[in-house]
Amino acid sequence: MGKGQGKYVFGPVPSRRLGRSLGVDLIPYKTCSYDCVYCQIGRSEATTIERKVYAPARAVIEQVRERLNRGAAPDVITISGSGEPTLHAEIGDVIAAIKGMTAAPVAVLTNGSLLFLPEVRRALMDADIVAPDLDAADPETFQSVNRPHPELKLSEIIAGLRSFAREYRGRLLLEVFLAEGLNADAAQVAKLAAIARGLKSGRVQLNTVSRPPAEQCALAVSREKMAELAALFEPPAEVIADFRAGVKSAPAASGSGAEVLAMLSRRPCTMEDIAAGLSLSRKQARELVDKLIKDKQARIYEQGGRTYYAARGRER
Repeated sequence: MGKGQGKYVFGPVPSRRLGRSLGVDLIPYKTCSYDCVYCQIGRSEATTIERKVYAPARAVIEQVRERLNRGAAPDVITISGSGEPTLHAEIGDVIAAIKGMTAAPVAVLTNGSLLFLPEVRRALMDADIVAPDLDAADPETFQSVNRPHPELKLSEIIAGLRSFAREYRGRLLLEVFLAEGLNADAAQVAKLAAIARGLKSGRVQLNTVSRPPAEQCALAVSREKMAELAALFEPPAEVIADFRAGVKSAPAASGSGAEVLAMLSRRPCTMEDIAAGLSLSRKQARELVDKLIKDKQARIYEQGGRTYYAARGRER
């Protein structure tokens, strides 16, 4: 995809946690400090912890401005996308600039692996919402689930999360992603709950596999078990996993194949996701997706009884 529409900004997409979210992607595809087995956008060829300017901050900011001027009305602007956003050395400048152009809150979805760095914590202070991950309470589980960069240590990551929770004044959402047979046993989750209690701040949200994962060993946890595990947290965690058979489409509006492809380049989507995120009728979404498939820009596959679409060139 070229420098134009969709290179750094995508959606809005429907988010179970945040509502209608306009995505901002600062990092090249699968540039991440982790190679999580459950990742919905596939494997990381090589993990990294190098912080640098992966995308020109000015170009990112201008694309956000242009998208807002074209009438996007998101509930939130979310810095996330194809990799770990805190690897971008100027993420703080991007957050500040976006907050200067819209009243919509700015959220950052991060794996939390670099919060032990003071400069990363400082860069996130102006964000309205920060949602870090914590999927393991011991080094063995950390290695098997998150497959981190070799220089990362779980003890440092947890210490960084604690420091950030003390310093941050925005809305902190801790996400715990559970996969059956890997980190969803009660003993492991009880340890995670103890760590979360020590943060004394924010909410805990439990998630599980609902989209095609990087590895077939990453299995979904049942709705009933998720509810039981949520009760181990004090207060009980919120289960945000998508157990729905589908979502309703939004009213008909305008959209383009480039906008659909931008969504599919960041994560697999159902037809309902596409329609709801871009305010399209299901018929409009179907026409755009069919053309992308015909042009060999998108592909289709089944997972868990549901049909997903993804951009070609992002094979698993």
